[in-house]
Amino acid sequence: MATETTEDQSLPLKKSIRNSDPSIRRGSGDQIRAASIISNSESQENAHEYQVLPPIRANTKKRRMTHRKLGPIQVFMITVNATLGTGLYWRGGQILELGSFLAVIISFLLLGILAWAVTQCITELLCIWPVPGALAVFVREFVDFELGIAVGIAYWFTYSVSFAALIASSAAEVHYWTSNVDVGLDAGVLYLLIPIILVVINSFGIRSYGWFETVTGFIKLLFLTIIIVALIVFAAKGPQDNQDHHTWEDPTRFDHTAAQSWPHALFICLSTATFAYVGVEIPAAAALEARPTGVRSTSTGPAENRNQANNIGETVRFSSKWISVFACIAYTLSGILVSLSVDPTDCQLPRIGWLTYPECQNVTDTKSPFVLVAETRGNKQMASAFNVFLVFTALSCANTNLYVASRTLFGLTNQIDGDPDEPWYLNILAWLGRTNSYRVPIRAMTVSALAFIWVPFLQLYRPTEPSQQSQLGDGEVQQDGAVVGINTFISILSEMGSVGVLIVWACECWAFIRYYHCIHKHHDELMERRIPRVRRFSDEDNNDYPYISNGQPVTAYLGLAACLLVLLVLNGASLWNKFYVEPFLSSYLIVIIFVALWVALKIWRGGKWSLVDLSSPDRAIDIIRDLHEFSFAGFEYESQADTGNGSPPRPKTMFHRKRQV
Repeated sequence: MATETTEDQSLPLKKSIRNSDPSIRRGSGDQIRAASIISNSESQENAHEYQVLPPIRANTKKRRMTHRKLGPIQVFMITVNATLGTGLYWRGGQILELGSFLAVIISFLLLGILAWAVTQCITELLCIWPVPGALAVFVREFVDFELGIAVGIAYWFTYSVSFAALIASSAAEVHYWTSNVDVGLDAGVLYLLIPIILVVINSFGIRSYGWFETVTGFIKLLFLTIIIVALIVFAAKGPQDNQDHHTWEDPTRFDHTAAQSWPHALFICLSTATFAYVGVEIPAAAALEARPTGVRSTSTGPAENRNQANNIGETVRFSSKWISVFACIAYTLSGILVSLSVDPTDCQLPRIGWLTYPECQNVTDTKSPFVLVAETRGNKQMASAFNVFLVFTALSCANTNLYVASRTLFGLTNQIDGDPDEPWYLNILAWLGRTNSYRVPIRAMTVSALAFIWVPFLQLYRPTEPSQQSQLGDGEVQQDGAVVGINTFISILSEMGSVGVLIVWACECWAFIRYYHCIHKHHDELMERRIPRVRRFSDEDNNDYPYISNGQPVTAYLGLAACLLVLLVLNGASLWNKFYVEPFLSSYLIVIIFVALWVALKIWRGGKWSLVDLSSPDRAIDIIRDLHEFSFAGFEYESQADTGNGSPPRPKTMFHRKRQV
């Protein structure tokens, strides 16, 4: 992909990038060079030669790079901490109430298969190009440039707002013990002190932060194991009351207030289960700081740099490939065990928030099904211990979400250089794209934390008089206007996060589909020119293609179709009985905003109203070479980056305008 800007475009952003990257240089005409690249499984004798343009090198300013210090176990635990959040302990109970145990099993299994299909696409691309901001880069290079920017912004929004939502969720869990405590506890400790502590933790150097995530991830898995063992024991003991309705005698029981039939309830459950799998794509975000595996050489030659970059794919591959399978097993197993011990009609189970249930009007709070099992089958002390697990899970997940949001924002801004002559907004973005002395994007992290941290404080509002409720009919209830508005607003923001990830998933499947057909169409040219790491269809013994995902391209097509089905159809299932503002905004507001942002970027940047042209083999090979150089950038100077010496290669900016051809 050519890197020169379009001269007939005069937008300030493009002008800034041209001025900030004066040393970008390319081989002219047919100027090429041969370089040797050694794959992980090949020796020097088997190394093959390929043609590659000289690397893109630009003046990388001091503190514009992060360290690559995360190992495979750290990447895996970061992914575990983000994926196994409150969705594990809350969504299962809500699905159980909506559609009984059969809906729990089907929902978690089907969404697990969808998550697996998406991560298959991401893993294959990530093993080839473990680039910073990978999710946005793949879309911009193979689908549409402006769409890639919109994906990056949507991904940042998802995890920034989820950070605030998890802080609010942890406060709700703490209220299990402190329901009558003054609001000062919420304001001073839960909504202020805890976010500050999480920001401090994220300020550690990436090596220390990675080990912190490893420890918390291990504790979370230990807690989950304890809970599963306890649930097995409770299920073996059997019911304490013969009137309990937790048996599997009625697999199609459903919530008649929320749905017209059991299939209708199942569709709502499928939409609800999506939230539980948010985070399976996080290895792509962690690739920014992942280190090569098994590298001991001190050589800094071109071949060694490329070999190290190739090994980053090995660092993130296991996590990216298997986290969806692990999450699916954890969710399905825990959901089955909970359904053996909890009455699905229990009014303390989580229910749809915008509906009212006359039979539960005297119940003022809801509980996680795990805590409910501990109370009914165990004792109060065990329930309290389970609630400790839930609080820890929410806070550790919030910590990881802040990490992902900060790295996403940093990846969007670290290629922009500020200048007094540039517009003020470019200088602000350039300021966000700098790291501290430990190579931590502290500014992007702080902004990501503050962007929505005000949201939990809205819950401090208390009406001066008791809420007056009146039944309006059809399951709708009228409460104190301010309380309803605040709760609705927080709920919408929280749900928008999971819908935003679905948009990103769909775009990644689309990117893989176009990539797959591109290298299939140009297979002969790729073989002839010996382009490395993209010869997917070659049967040569020394083929260096790092990972072939399963069932492609059918897997990608099914993943894309399933994401669109959930986004456009199943997310609206809760509106089939009657239109409600809250579920409509929760499901479709982020979609509308995303499309509007994409169109606005097209207009503002003067982009073409067409997808990336992959029809020409030269054009396709140019894109592949640029991505290779993007992947290889920085290894030669990693040791120099500690002291600020040297001038590392600088990858292309997210906002770099491609030449119109």
